[in-house]
Amino acid sequence: MAADGGVLPETAQVHWRPRVDERRLRLFARLWTLTTLAHVVPFLGVAALLLWLDPVTLPVALAAVAHAWVIPELYAKRGADVVRRKTRRGDRRPTEEAERVSAGLLGDLVGHEAREVHAATGLVPERGTLGVWVVGEAGALLVRPGGRRVHCWCVRVDDPRLPTGDRIAHLLLALRTDEAGFATVANQTFSGAPWRVRRRLPPEMRPALDAGRALAASDPRYSTAR
Repeated sequence: MAADGGVLPETAQVHWRPRVDERRLRLFARLWTLTTLAHVVPFLGVAALLLWLDPVTLPVALAAVAHAWVIPELYAKRGADVVRRKTRRGDRRPTEEAERVSAGLLGDLVGHEAREVHAATGLVPERGTLGVWVVGEAGALLVRPGGRRVHCWCVRVDDPRLPTGDRIAHLLLALRTDEAGFATVANQTFSGAPWRVRRRLPPEMRPALDAGRALAASDPRYSTAR
């Protein structure tokens, strides 16, 4: 679990943001749901109205329904992108040896199960007080207790030349130092059903989200937060 008592110094750079806690996460979830409905319902309403007025408008109605489906999918893709591997070129591209060493050092920070998930997917699951985090090199997914909602957070490690393992390790250490501060500093890109994000992840990364959902649904430490 994330350590108590530490405060990330980066929170001073976003001093206008209230610290993230359970109440704010529930508020974020409701706002994202309302935003999604505000995008989807008008298109579905237009489709229903067109069909009621004249069945010949079926093609236009279907286009409206397609818009209602695509908009949430685009938001989910934006959320999934936070944990995708980043392409780096030229002098920003670490050597294979640096990547291998960084992966080994990262393995020393996590448990056996997390090492296995990282080896298979490139992502690391980490239990926190707010839920189960699935950490990548430039962001993290937070699976809430119960496994029925995921929040996607984009966060940047300053040095672009660091190997992937070192970047993930930086984010893990920040999470363990100040989980609420980590969520405060990071930028939220999506909140919604895990299945939407899973569809937009590369196939090799999907087991990491599945593992996070399983932990969030089964860990008794989260039972009082459901």
